[in-house]
Amino acid sequence: MAARFLLAVAVAVALLLRPGDASVHEYRGLSFANKGNAFILHAGSEGLYAASHANTTAEDDEDAAALPDAFIRFDKITFRRPEDTNDSVKGASSAKVQVLVFEIEDREMIGGSAYGGQKAICCTSDLAKLGACAEGSVIYRPSQVNPGWPKLFVASFDGSDLIATLPSRTIPITKTGMYNMYFIHCDPSLASLEIEGKTIWKNPTGYLPGRMAPLKNFFGLMSFAFVVLGIYWFYQYMKSWREVLPLQNCITLVITLGMFEMALWYFEYAEFNETGVRPKGITFWAVTFGTVKRTAAEVIVLIVSMGYGVVTPTLGGLTSEVVMLGGTFFLATEILELVENLGAVNDLSGKARLFLVYPVAILDAAFVIWIFISLAKTIGKLQARRLMAKLNIYRKFATALIVSVLVSVGWIGYEIYSKSTDVFNERWQHAWIIPAFWHVLSFLLLCVICYLWAPSQNSMRFSYDASEFFDRKDNLSLIRPAPSASKNGWSLSSTPEPKATKDVNTVTDFEGDDEENKRE
Repeated sequence: MAARFLLAVAVAVALLLRPGDASVHEYRGLSFANKGNAFILHAGSEGLYAASHANTTAEDDEDAAALPDAFIRFDKITFRRPEDTNDSVKGASSAKVQVLVFEIEDREMIGGSAYGGQKAICCTSDLAKLGACAEGSVIYRPSQVNPGWPKLFVASFDGSDLIATLPSRTIPITKTGMYNMYFIHCDPSLASLEIEGKTIWKNPTGYLPGRMAPLKNFFGLMSFAFVVLGIYWFYQYMKSWREVLPLQNCITLVITLGMFEMALWYFEYAEFNETGVRPKGITFWAVTFGTVKRTAAEVIVLIVSMGYGVVTPTLGGLTSEVVMLGGTFFLATEILELVENLGAVNDLSGKARLFLVYPVAILDAAFVIWIFISLAKTIGKLQARRLMAKLNIYRKFATALIVSVLVSVGWIGYEIYSKSTDVFNERWQHAWIIPAFWHVLSFLLLCVICYLWAPSQNSMRFSYDASEFFDRKDNLSLIRPAPSASKNGWSLSSTPEPKATKDVNTVTDFEGDDEENKRE
């Protein structure tokens, strides 16, 4: 387990050091996978919006000014076969690599079978005999919905050449949809084929993929929301700075981290939209600020639920456990977010990152369970002491947490349903709502906490007061001990009451008489 975790750390570091993958998709060091009778390399999948006006030609175009508003462009893509390739194979005229581009609605137009058997990607000899296709070519049928699609381009090896080049070409996007690109070859002799080059995918508003484009404006709005919350909080803070509690200082930290996180995400998306390549430096700091904020918020909610600063002055022996859980959560979340945000940007996401998701989910669940167990104990103590002001706040806090957990569980159910029923990401235009929801939910919970624990002139009445938790019965037992009997059967008492004092004097006189009689 430890070895796998260290491997995940190494992967995250490698992502920071390698060239960026984005709407400018770079191909280097990638290999083809054998699928049926074809060798396939997935070159990218993105949601693209139709251009308002487009140059409908797909010819070689070196003039950037003539590019349409939305397009897919091939840029210096070359295929290299190994130098040790057999000479007879090199001389074959059929050695070629084909590039297939299609919109997801046309996926059924790809492939075919001769007699209703297993579907093949490459044209077989049986299909060639039927005249359906040319043997060794990719099978596809023209779309009835999108005229001119799917599109197929070919890069051929001439004679003994080791390199085949795909001419630079621009494909204008005239219909909004999820577009997919695959490099395919049908020749087993090209199994060790190497590819180098890049493709550029652009939307009318910039290089952000379609599912990510709305998040730019979303993070701009969230930045403004955090600024408004920050102004309110800092105003209250400055008004009552003499009465500020340690908890309120922690809330100030979370608000500040949130402001930096949202601003960094906005600038990251703006830069990404302009260049087509993720700015790794900004992305790293946006992820890190977000992870620190999330970890700090989880820990603060936990220690508040434990009654720190309200019913207990310290966490006692649990401090190290809280720190350990928070540190582990930070590390696991940081690695997951770096892999998610610094990896290849494809709207068709895979299942390869489940190993990184599970630790974060388990640690998150551990926080939730510990929070509610501690919260129940704290509310029980406040009820027993009848501290109604503090109890009222904690009840509202518990209600907010219960609502947020129920909403979170419901949203997770929706996510599972959405992804299980949308295997090909056909609802990509609404995909941005899923990550945006979690930011909104955490912000609303933060607003509730700010409302409940807003700095005021009476803030100190919610802080820990030892006298409130000092047992009155224990106090009386220390001041007024239980009566004790003398050797003569008289009851002695140390209370300062006049009557009791008189009794003690009387007893003392009798004991004095006994001593005199003994001496006589």
